[in-house]
Amino acid sequence: MDHNALSPTAYDELVDLGRRLYDKALIRREDELITDPRGQPIGWLLDTRVPMLHGDLFREVGQVLAKRLLEKEIGQVVGYGFGAHPLVCAVVGTPNEPAFRGGLIREERKPHGRRRIVEGAIDPSEPVVLLDDIINSGRSAVEALEQLRAANYTVDGLLTLFNFTWSRGRSRIENEGLWVDSLLDLNLRDKATGSSDSA
Repeated sequence: MDHNALSPTAYDELVDLGRRLYDKALIRREDELITDPRGQPIGWLLDTRVPMLHGDLFREVGQVLAKRLLEKEIGQVVGYGFGAHPLVCAVVGTPNEPAFRGGLIREERKPHGRRRIVEGAIDPSEPVVLLDDIINSGRSAVEALEQLRAANYTVDGLLTLFNFTWSRGRSRIENEGLWVDSLLDLNLRDKATGSSDSA
């Protein structure tokens, strides 16, 4: 979304929401040991599950995401990974008519039961939008996209809470033919030693 299209009040409210999410999600190495996917110590990371699993922010973020999706005439959302699960639930839980439908992508196909890679109430004949908490490298979003496409879903876009602007994740996803929208772009590249996509 073009943040310039927002009224000053709407923009200020969005920045305030982003700041509250960021403040509650920020984990620093001074507070606890945190590592990157290779096991190397890092300076900080954002664990968005902390604010998203708090009732007030859960509802507020769900409403903001739902509004963005409705503007794009999207009625189905899917998530991949623990950071995305609360986002899917927050959107599905908003009081909209018709109600949003949601799905969760498994890392591997379940070997029994319905043996699905995508669980939930989504309809493969209608487009979906992938939700994720953070776009950094875009690696996890591409994995999810590949799984959805292999299961014959049409994916229109990716909607995230935060975009790490110093990384190439956004362009990686756009090169896959999807639109990408984030509530806030983070321009935090400072002396931090690194971060991962999420905790």
